Amino acid sequence: MLGGIILFVVGGLVWLGARSGIPLGRLPGDIHLDGENVSFHFPLVSSIIVSIVLTILLNVILRFLNK
Repeated sequence: MLGGIILFVVGGLVWLGARSGIPLGRLPGDIHLDGENVSFHFPLVSSIIVSIVLTILLNVILRFLNK
């Protein structure tokens, strides 16, 4: 249940970020291909940036909790 709440909050933050003008998912390096009947979108650079930010944030939180 806690995992669902966390995913809900993170999804809301991503949605609010998109509404405020943060181009997450539309950065240079994100892959977007359009065909006649199909489209494919893979936010490669956005995923890397989110991963780096979350790694730094979790390391800072864990460092404060271990003191």
